[in-house]
Amino acid sequence: MSSELLLENREAAPPARGVIPLLKPVFSLALVPQNSKITSLGRRTWNVLLHIAQDQGLERETFRAALTDIVRGLDYNSGDMKIIKTHLRSMVSTLVEWQSPTAGEWQTWDVCGMLSHAKLIKERGQIFVEWSYAVNMRHELLDPEIFAKLSLDVISQLGSHPSVALYEICSRYLGVGQTARKAWGWWRPVLLGRPDDERLQRLEYRIFKRDTLRPAIAEINSLSDIEIEMLEFKSGRFVADLQFTVRKKPQRILALQQRSAAGPVDVGVLSSAERLGIDPSRIERLIDEYGEAAMRTALEAVEKRVASAFPEPLRDPLRYLKTVLPGHAAAQVEVHQKAEAAAATERTPMPSHERLAQWEKKWLSERIEGLAAEIAALPVERQSELVQGLREDLEQRHAHPALVQRLISKGWTHPMVRHEMVSFYAAGAHGPHWNKPSDAQLLAIAANLPT
Repeated sequence: MSSELLLENREAAPPARGVIPLLKPVFSLALVPQNSKITSLGRRTWNVLLHIAQDQGLERETFRAALTDIVRGLDYNSGDMKIIKTHLRSMVSTLVEWQSPTAGEWQTWDVCGMLSHAKLIKERGQIFVEWSYAVNMRHELLDPEIFAKLSLDVISQLGSHPSVALYEICSRYLGVGQTARKAWGWWRPVLLGRPDDERLQRLEYRIFKRDTLRPAIAEINSLSDIEIEMLEFKSGRFVADLQFTVRKKPQRILALQQRSAAGPVDVGVLSSAERLGIDPSRIERLIDEYGEAAMRTALEAVEKRVASAFPEPLRDPLRYLKTVLPGHAAAQVEVHQKAEAAAATERTPMPSHERLAQWEKKWLSERIEGLAAEIAALPVERQSELVQGLREDLEQRHAHPALVQRLISKGWTHPMVRHEMVSFYAAGAHGPHWNKPSDAQLLAIAANLPT
């Protein structure tokens, strides 16, 4: 084991007052599931359970906490409870191979469940969770000698399993400056949280880089407290190994990011899907593909579409969600990439009114693109009805004849009339204030832009 790594663990500066980091053992950073997938929400929930167990102490064999301290966003009087049951069941039944990202740092090979058992107990109107760890792992999990100091604040904001897993591994090497160099095939199951089966082994590197590595790097550099860069090493013409450089970001404080270090995991997005009649397991797979931020805004669009029933009742929420989700994901990736690029250059601070105008402009741009995706997802005949309705509206408003002509000849997607269609549709589907952001929405934009 490197003396630099040991020094980092034992002599690192203490964390800020009131913020207790998760001391995550190195062998739990690069988990490789053997029989089922680990989702981002599942991994974050496991991190919160481990943080609570470490606080309760090594002398205990079982651990206990109120469910409200572990997850939030559930309706405890509804069918939402099956969501947490599914997560707990998965953590007990999912076999994982525990390994460190540094060769020789963990001398024992172990395979066991993420939890040994889990139980839900209702007492005096409150629900508690009880859980335990396998006997062969309990001591090292609760009192690790070699560990990574992780911020649960940051992890709570990362939206996909690849982002969370890569952040955890890179944080381990912050004091050294770069991760271990590994074959790109080693990173594949670790970041995707899936068994490295025959299907996964057929995944081409260019697809893995495009769909997994680049979005995860952009999200980490945009939202987290570290900055990372990927290094590729070729064997002949093909990429063989990957390594990541890691450095600490200058500290910045955003109101939106200040949460309890051991705050509960928000599973509200799964509850929203459940109420729409969408299987939460389908949502978790889509979250790992598109990210939680994109899923959250896309689900909001689906909820509004269901509530408006305009121009017709929505028959298949999942199908509609899959249609609009790529547009929302693209908007999020663009936000992360622009924030990453802007953070690399020094900027002159803007007056507060200019910052507000920038946030509003960015929000409206994302809003318009999301609404355009909603329109494009409608059946062709419904789009035709909207075109006819917009034509009548333009004529009533005595709009320039060129607009009507472009609408008739080129369709609503023509650049001259696209904004007119979005406004016409949005006013009917979402009300007259569709283009006015709330304070919370502006704060969300601000959190994704450099200060």
